[in-house]
Amino acid sequence: MSSIKLILALIKKDLLLEARQQYSFYGVLLYIASTTFVVYLTMGQPEDKVWNGLFWVLQLFVCINAVAKSFLQENKGRMLYYYSIASPTHFVLSKLLFNAILMLFMNILSLGVFTLLLGNPVIRMGEFMLISILGGISLSLVFTFLAAIAAKAQQQAAMMAIMGFPIIIPQLLLLTKVSAAAFTSAIQNGWWQMVGLLGALDIMVIALAIILFPFLWKD
Repeated sequence: MSSIKLILALIKKDLLLEARQQYSFYGVLLYIASTTFVVYLTMGQPEDKVWNGLFWVLQLFVCINAVAKSFLQENKGRMLYYYSIASPTHFVLSKLLFNAILMLFMNILSLGVFTLLLGNPVIRMGEFMLISILGGISLSLVFTFLAAIAAKAQQQAAMMAIMGFPIIIPQLLLLTKVSAAAFTSAIQNGWWQMVGLLGALDIMVIALAIILFPFLWKD
C-alpha cells in the first residue's frame, strides 16, 4: 500500500471511530454553545479586543477537548496492531491531518456561534478567516504532538496541562495580535510576516513530530 493510501486509510479509521463515539463530538458542540451563551448572558456583545480574546481562549479549550484525546484513547493492543501495519511517520501524519480537519470544523462552528450570539465586529473578514484557519490548525498540531508524548505517561491529563500551557501561551499571544488587525480598516505593518511566522511554527511542529515520534513508537 502506498504512503498516501495508508495515511488516508488511517484517517478514515479515525473518522469511523469519531462517528461511533458521537457523545464525544456532541459534547464538544455543547461546550461551544454553552460557553458562548454564558458569555452572551454576562457580557452581551463585547468590544473588539474582548471578543477576539474570548474567541481564542475558547479555541484553546475546544482543542484540548476535541483534539488532545486522539492518542489518549488508543489502548496498547490497538497500538501494537498499528505497529504491525504502519510506520511511525504514516501514523503520526494521519493523526496530525485528522485533528487539523476536526479542529478546522470546530473553528468554523465556533465562529458561527460567536457571530450569532456575540455579534461580529470583524471588519476584514477574509483576513480573520485566514488567521482563524491557520490558528486552529496550529493549536491542533501542537496538542496532537503533546498528546502523543502524554500517552506514554501514566498521569496523562496532568502531563497535557504541564507541557501544553507553557508552549501554547506564546502562540495564543501571537494569534490574538495577528487577528487583531482584522478589526480595523488600517493595514498593519509586518502583518504578513507574522502570518508567515505562524505558518513556519506549524511546519516546525510537523517536522518535530516526524523526527521524534518514532522514538515514542518504539517504546
